[in-house]
Amino acid sequence: MAHILVIEDHEDVRENVAEILSLAGYEVTTAADGKIGVEKALANPPDLILCDVMMPELDGFGVLRILSKNPACMDIPFIFLTAKTEQTDFRKGMGLGADDYITKPFDDVELLDAIEVRLRKVKKLRKSFDGTPEGIQKFYSEAKANQALKKLSENREVLTLNKKTKVFEQGQQAHWLYFITKGKIKCYKTNEYGKELITHIYQKGDFFGFIPLIENSAYQETAAVIEDAKVQLIPKDDFNLLLYSTKDFSIQFIKMLANQVNEVEQNLINLAYDSVRQKVAKSLLSLFDKYEIGGKAKFSILREDLAAIAGTAKETVIRTLSDFKDEKLIAIVENDIIIEDDQPLRNLRY
Repeated sequence: MAHILVIEDHEDVRENVAEILSLAGYEVTTAADGKIGVEKALANPPDLILCDVMMPELDGFGVLRILSKNPACMDIPFIFLTAKTEQTDFRKGMGLGADDYITKPFDDVELLDAIEVRLRKVKKLRKSFDGTPEGIQKFYSEAKANQALKKLSENREVLTLNKKTKVFEQGQQAHWLYFITKGKIKCYKTNEYGKELITHIYQKGDFFGFIPLIENSAYQETAAVIEDAKVQLIPKDDFNLLLYSTKDFSIQFIKMLANQVNEVEQNLINLAYDSVRQKVAKSLLSLFDKYEIGGKAKFSILREDLAAIAGTAKETVIRTLSDFKDEKLIAIVENDIIIEDDQPLRNLRY
């Protein structure tokens, strides 16, 4: 039975929420203000906290700030109950590490659904780490960072983009962080002769465009749609708020940045030392990893785009694909490339 702490200064609301949770099978503890709530949380850490924002003595932001610094309470899911919907309050709570907001008035189903989602997510995360102090600390960091990432991408303006549409262009000043909810986006650089080199391909669930935000600079590459996409726009100010105020969130983006650097470095090594066949094979494998379902992958890509990933000429790519088809490494049906087994491509040595 999960234990929930309800911190709410309005007696009617507090009793009503406690009754709903009790009937749903939760163990409930209540507190009439923020100071009492902190004391009860520290004395007997609950599995989840519901907390009003505007309270005497200590408001909800103060409660969250105190508990998030305590090792015994820092990983407890924290949901605000609030009648305030101003963007500044949302951003402040997000920056402190709140997991969710429920706006008053709310119904029983909305409340219980929000609680169930948070408890289920925490349970799943805890199973991923061992019981050592290092494992627990890693869990804290991953949980907070993932919650912050999810919150950052919620309720944002969405762009619906067709294939070949440009999201941004090299040289434009950066104002947005982008999050993909559908489709795929390529980022590429263009030399003085107009030749493209694709640096990354992003897919559903990926953030992109964050390096210029960190540097406060213009985009050093162009982003364009390669598969009809939906992209959420996240304001630069909201991204910076989390980046510079939440350590675990910052670490998560440092990891993303490091992964991108490693990927680019590996691509440069491949371009410098691999044979043409290896370049094309590794480009196909990078696409296989993004499209793979059940050990197989089927995808359509413009041959010039594949050439821009491999760093070679379009004509060379076409010839190499034909060779791979003859060697039964891939199948080609109309414009689709089909990879039934990726191991022969991975084992290619010449």
